Amino acid sequence: MAKHPNKTSGQNDKPKKGDVDKPKNGDVEPAETADKSLSKKEYNRELKKLHVELVKMQEWVVAKGLKVCIVFEGRDTAGKGGTIAAIMQRVSPRVFFHVALPAPTEREKSQMYAQRYIPHFPAAGEVVIFDRSWYNRAGVERVMGFCTEDEARGFLAVAPLFEQMMIKSGIILIKYWLEVSPEEQTRRLKSRIGDGRKTWKLSPMDLKSYGRWDDYTKARDEMFAATDTSWAPWFVAISEDKQRVRLNVITHLLKHIPYKAIKSPKIKLPQRKIGRYKAADIPLKYVPEVF
Repeated sequence: MAKHPNKTSGQNDKPKKGDVDKPKNGDVEPAETADKSLSKKEYNRELKKLHVELVKMQEWVVAKGLKVCIVFEGRDTAGKGGTIAAIMQRVSPRVFFHVALPAPTEREKSQMYAQRYIPHFPAAGEVVIFDRSWYNRAGVERVMGFCTEDEARGFLAVAPLFEQMMIKSGIILIKYWLEVSPEEQTRRLKSRIGDGRKTWKLSPMDLKSYGRWDDYTKARDEMFAATDTSWAPWFVAISEDKQRVRLNVITHLLKHIPYKAIKSPKIKLPQRKIGRYKAADIPLKYVPEVF
């Protein structure tokens, strides 16, 4: 894997307790899944604890003017959107920003490749989460022929330097790859076909990509080899169980962004008087109480 002698402060170069090395064969086997699923009660209990810590981290990021950029990559149905939603559920939308860019316009296609991502980078006191990122070029664009092989290899050569520039500017960059087995991917895709809540997730590109499993595996491995650096390593999360991967990723994230709880003054609601003004009799249109 590519390494660089000049490590940048602020990044976690050494593995921490709880980190695991990627298996030599990055594909997940169904047997690796947990024997017992979490109950809804257990999941909500653990998620609530993590949400409290995310709010503490949020307050620290704002107070210290930190700039945090989190990248989520992975195959279709790997659970990126659900994991990001779990992170965003209880934090402020004025601090945490979810970026999921559509396909590039004709104008954007003519720009420098990373140009459309840069305006979304965090300023002081912000956390930006990319649901797919500049790594589109190393994955879907490369596999599906939306860029040339020379463009893909050029990207892999430049990406580590690009990310080093990000870090030197003060951005804390954390990259996650959510890994799912082919069997679980098939199950999730089938579930989208018959569920009216999920049909919007099933695009023509998903169907075209479905038969290219090995091509995506090769592209993923070459991406890891070129861009898993000491200053911006990849963290792989096993995503066979959506609830577990959400808890695991949030726990890992909290360990990799150093923060402390900020003391806040005790809050006490002030006294108020009600009844000094009588509401006007205005013929308003009320929402029917169907439930």
